Amino acid sequence: MGVAIRTAGADDRDLVVRLLDEAFQDDPVSSWVFPGEEYRRRTHHRLMAAFTDAVLADGRIDLTEDGAACALWLPVPADEHPGAEPDSGSEADVEDVPVRIREAVDPDNERVEAIARLTDGIHPTGRAHAYLWMIGVVPGRQGEGLGTALIESVLDRCDREGLPAYLEASSARGRVLYERLGFECTGRALDLPDGPRMWPMWREPRTRTNA
Repeated sequence: MGVAIRTAGADDRDLVVRLLDEAFQDDPVSSWVFPGEEYRRRTHHRLMAAFTDAVLADGRIDLTEDGAACALWLPVPADEHPGAEPDSGSEADVEDVPVRIREAVDPDNERVEAIARLTDGIHPTGRAHAYLWMIGVVPGRQGEGLGTALIESVLDRCDREGLPAYLEASSARGRVLYERLGFECTGRALDLPDGPRMWPMWREPRTRTNA
């Protein structure tokens, strides 16, 4: 039986934030940004809320009908970074986005700003693509294929439209999953300062001859 998926709306905001907060509590990158379990429990949800709001405004959130998994996608035009605000007007405005994220989420935590700058610095430019910003599955439902179903539903559309896709894998386990779905490492791994490694991954659209 297939996985029922729908597009999340504003009424789903709190559900998505809770889902992402729970799904990423033990993620290596989240643990680096918010070191310490108690600190992470108190603060991590604010960053998930900022991500959710950004994608509700400018992208698409796919949600399983049972609320156990979601995927956050942003459309990235050929000449734009994902962190840029629409019609921001100048590079200075774009550079201020990580600062504003830190101030809104956790003003004294420099790593909130750092992760935004570092991931923006490795993000491919020059070609329009679909950016899988985050995908989360609640811990009790991992391993059931929910994440794969969410990703494949968008990749099918990318293939039809001839659109590449991009993501950053935050764990070796995730990297293996994404490789099975056709993503390849760009060769520019990101080692967070005194922290884990992230793998930028790119997927060319598949055609009937190379699917």
